Amino acid sequence: MKPTVKPTVSPKPRVKQKPAYYALRVERQLDKLGYPVGDIDGDITARAKQALCAWRETNGLPVSRAGLTLNDAYSVLNATKRPTPTRSPGIYVNKTCQILYQIVGNTYKRIVWISTGQPGYDTPNRTGKVWRKWAGAHESSLYDDAYMYDSIYFLKDRPGIALHGSRVNSLIKPYPASHRCVRVMRPEIHEIYADTPIGTKVQIYGEY
Repeated sequence: MKPTVKPTVSPKPRVKQKPAYYALRVERQLDKLGYPVGDIDGDITARAKQALCAWRETNGLPVSRAGLTLNDAYSVLNATKRPTPTRSPGIYVNKTCQILYQIVGNTYKRIVWISTGQPGYDTPNRTGKVWRKWAGAHESSLYDDAYMYDSIYFLKDRPGIALHGSRVNSLIKPYPASHRCVRVMRPEIHEIYADTPIGTKVQIYGEY
Protein backbone atom coordinates (compact mmCIF):
# COMPACT_ATOMS: atom_id res chain seq x y z
CA MET A 1 0.00 0.00 0.00
CA LYS A 2 1.43 3.34 -1.03
CA PRO A 3 1.89 5.94 1.72
CA THR A 4 -0.59 8.75 1.68
CA VAL A 5 0.98 11.91 0.35
CA LYS A 6 -0.40 15.11 1.77
CA PRO A 7 -1.08 17.68 -0.85
CA THR A 8 1.33 20.57 -0.84
CA VAL A 9 -0.33 23.81 0.26
CA SER A 10 1.24 26.93 -1.15
CA PRO A 11 1.53 29.75 1.37
CA LYS A 12 -0.73 32.67 0.72
CA PRO A 13 1.15 35.63 -0.67
CA ARG A 14 1.54 38.49 1.80
CA VAL A 15 -0.90 41.25 1.00
CA LYS A 16 0.79 44.59 0.43
CA GLN A 17 -1.43 47.13 2.10
CA LYS A 18 -2.17 50.51 0.60
CA PRO A 19 -0.92 53.64 2.41
CA ALA A 20 -4.43 54.49 3.65
CA TYR A 21 -4.34 51.31 5.74
CA TYR A 22 -1.67 52.90 7.93
CA ALA A 23 -3.04 56.47 7.99
CA LEU A 24 -4.56 56.46 11.48
CA ARG A 25 -1.50 54.83 13.05
CA VAL A 26 0.79 57.25 11.23
CA GLU A 27 -1.19 60.26 12.49
CA ARG A 28 -1.05 58.95 16.06
CA GLN A 29 2.69 58.41 15.85
CA LEU A 30 3.39 61.79 14.26
CA ASP A 31 1.35 63.50 16.95
CA LYS A 32 3.18 61.55 19.66
CA LEU A 33 6.52 62.65 18.21
CA GLY A 34 5.46 66.31 18.12
CA TYR A 35 4.51 66.77 14.46
CA PRO A 36 1.12 68.57 14.30
CA VAL A 37 -1.44 66.65 12.22
CA GLY A 38 -4.75 68.17 13.30
CA ASP A 39 -7.59 65.71 13.84
CA ILE A 40 -6.33 62.17 14.39
CA ASP A 41 -8.94 60.36 12.34
CA GLY A 42 -7.10 58.55 9.54
CA ASP A 43 -7.87 61.29 7.03
CA ILE A 44 -4.67 62.71 5.52
CA THR A 45 -5.76 66.34 5.26
CA ALA A 46 -3.72 69.37 4.20
CA ARG A 47 -2.67 69.72 7.86
CA ALA A 48 -1.51 66.10 8.05
CA LYS A 49 0.41 66.65 4.81
CA GLN A 50 2.23 69.54 6.48
CA ALA A 51 3.30 67.15 9.23
CA LEU A 52 4.40 64.55 6.68
CA CYS A 53 6.36 67.22 4.81
CA ALA A 54 8.14 68.14 8.05
CA TRP A 55 8.77 64.47 8.82
CA ARG A 56 10.41 63.96 5.44
CA GLU A 57 12.65 66.98 5.86
CA THR A 58 13.78 66.20 9.41
CA ASN A 59 14.49 62.59 8.46
CA GLY A 60 16.48 63.32 5.31
CA LEU A 61 13.78 62.18 2.86
CA PRO A 62 12.75 64.06 -0.32
CA VAL A 63 10.69 67.05 0.84
CA SER A 64 7.20 67.45 -0.59
CA ARG A 65 3.59 68.13 0.40
CA ALA A 66 2.39 64.87 -1.16
CA GLY A 67 0.07 62.47 0.59
CA LEU A 68 1.04 59.41 2.60
CA THR A 69 3.20 56.79 0.88
CA LEU A 70 4.22 53.33 2.06
CA ASN A 71 7.78 54.56 2.57
CA ASP A 72 6.45 57.36 4.78
CA ALA A 73 4.33 54.92 6.78
CA TYR A 74 7.21 52.51 7.40
CA SER A 75 9.54 55.38 8.33
CA VAL A 76 7.10 56.94 10.80
CA LEU A 77 5.90 53.70 12.40
CA ASN A 78 9.44 52.40 12.91
CA ALA A 79 10.58 55.59 14.64
CA THR A 80 10.83 55.84 18.42
CA LYS A 81 11.88 59.49 18.77
CA ARG A 82 12.43 62.72 16.88
CA PRO A 83 15.68 62.92 14.94
CA THR A 84 18.51 65.12 16.18
CA PRO A 85 18.80 68.39 14.19
CA THR A 86 21.80 68.85 11.94
CA ARG A 87 21.42 72.64 12.02
CA SER A 88 22.47 75.18 14.62
CA PRO A 89 19.99 76.52 17.21
CA GLY A 90 17.48 79.01 15.88
CA ILE A 91 14.15 79.34 14.09
CA TYR A 92 13.71 77.80 10.64
CA VAL A 93 10.70 78.47 8.41
CA ASN A 94 10.16 76.02 5.54
CA LYS A 95 7.83 77.63 2.99
CA THR A 96 7.39 74.35 1.11
CA CYS A 97 5.89 72.63 4.15
CA GLN A 98 4.50 75.81 5.75
CA ILE A 99 6.17 74.64 8.95
CA LEU A 100 8.35 76.33 11.57
CA TYR A 101 11.05 74.49 13.51
CA GLN A 102 12.39 75.91 16.76
CA ILE A 103 15.76 74.34 17.54
CA VAL A 104 17.00 74.81 21.09
CA GLY A 105 20.29 73.16 21.98
CA ASN A 106 20.40 69.98 19.92
CA THR A 107 16.66 69.27 19.83
CA TYR A 108 13.59 70.26 17.86
CA LYS A 109 11.76 71.97 20.73
CA ARG A 110 8.73 72.86 18.64
CA ILE A 111 7.38 72.03 15.18
CA VAL A 112 4.37 74.20 14.34
CA TRP A 113 2.13 75.27 11.47
CA ILE A 114 2.75 78.69 9.93
CA SER A 115 1.53 80.70 6.95
CA THR A 116 3.96 82.79 4.90
CA GLY A 117 3.34 85.53 2.33
CA GLN A 118 0.72 85.04 -0.35
CA PRO A 119 1.49 85.66 -4.06
CA GLY A 120 2.47 89.30 -4.52
CA TYR A 121 3.51 89.55 -0.86
CA ASP A 122 6.12 86.81 -0.75
CA THR A 123 8.10 86.29 2.43
CA PRO A 124 11.74 86.64 1.27
CA ASN A 125 14.10 83.70 1.57
CA ARG A 126 16.66 85.20 3.90
CA THR A 127 18.67 84.52 7.03
CA GLY A 128 18.52 87.15 9.75
CA LYS A 129 18.76 87.61 13.48
CA VAL A 130 16.13 88.69 15.97
CA TRP A 131 16.66 92.41 16.55
CA ARG A 132 13.34 93.44 18.09
CA LYS A 133 10.54 91.80 20.09
CA TRP A 134 7.09 93.23 20.85
CA ALA A 135 5.14 91.37 23.52
CA GLY A 136 1.36 91.06 23.48
CA ALA A 137 -0.94 92.56 20.84
CA HIS A 138 -0.48 95.59 18.62
CA GLU A 139 -2.06 96.80 15.40
CA SER A 140 0.00 96.60 12.23
CA SER A 141 1.42 99.91 11.04
CA LEU A 142 0.82 98.83 7.43
CA TYR A 143 -2.66 97.25 7.48
CA ASP A 144 -5.74 98.50 9.28
CA ASP A 145 -7.39 96.21 11.82
CA ALA A 146 -4.58 93.66 11.45
CA TYR A 147 -3.39 92.68 14.91
CA MET A 148 -0.07 91.02 15.63
CA TYR A 149 0.71 89.05 18.79
CA ASP A 150 4.14 88.47 20.37
CA SER A 151 5.97 89.77 17.32
CA ILE A 152 9.57 88.73 16.59
CA TYR A 153 11.37 90.94 14.03
CA PHE A 154 14.42 89.47 12.32
CA LEU A 155 15.37 91.58 9.24
CA LYS A 156 16.58 95.09 10.02
CA ASP A 157 16.40 96.14 6.36
CA ARG A 158 12.80 94.84 6.17
CA PRO A 159 11.57 96.09 9.57
CA GLY A 160 7.90 95.36 8.88
CA ILE A 161 8.42 91.60 8.55
CA ALA A 162 7.96 89.52 11.70
CA LEU A 163 6.98 86.18 13.10
CA HIS A 164 3.72 86.78 14.95
CA GLY A 165 0.43 85.35 16.11
CA SER A 166 -2.86 86.53 14.62
CA ARG A 167 -6.18 87.50 16.15
CA VAL A 168 -7.60 84.05 15.32
CA ASN A 169 -5.79 80.84 14.37
CA SER A 170 -8.04 80.41 11.34
CA LEU A 171 -5.84 83.06 9.65
CA ILE A 172 -2.94 80.60 9.73
CA LYS A 173 -3.80 78.68 6.58
CA PRO A 174 -2.04 75.53 5.33
CA TYR A 175 -0.81 77.65 2.42
CA PRO A 176 0.77 81.12 1.98
CA ALA A 177 -1.79 83.72 3.07
CA SER A 178 -0.05 86.60 4.86
CA HIS A 179 1.24 90.01 3.76
CA ARG A 180 4.94 88.94 3.96
CA CYS A 181 5.03 88.20 7.69
CA VAL A 182 5.15 84.67 9.07
CA ARG A 183 1.90 83.96 10.88
CA VAL A 184 2.33 81.47 13.71
CA MET A 185 -0.27 79.55 15.69
CA ARG A 186 -1.20 80.70 19.18
CA PRO A 187 -0.33 79.88 21.94
CA GLU A 188 2.81 78.45 20.28
CA ILE A 189 4.01 81.93 19.26
CA HIS A 190 3.86 83.01 22.91
CA GLU A 191 6.05 80.06 23.90
CA ILE A 192 8.45 80.63 21.00
CA TYR A 193 8.63 84.33 21.93
CA ALA A 194 9.60 83.46 25.50
CA ASP A 195 12.35 81.08 24.33
CA THR A 196 13.83 83.39 21.67
CA PRO A 197 16.40 85.95 22.82
CA ILE A 198 17.60 88.91 20.78
CA GLY A 199 20.25 87.72 18.32
CA THR A 200 18.63 84.35 17.60
CA LYS A 201 19.10 83.10 14.04
CA VAL A 202 15.98 83.06 11.83
CA GLN A 203 16.10 81.45 8.40
CA ILE A 204 13.37 81.45 5.74
CA TYR A 205 13.77 79.01 2.83
CA GLY A 206 11.93 76.84 0.30
CA GLU A 207 9.17 77.48 -2.23
CA TYR A 208 5.47 76.64 -2.01
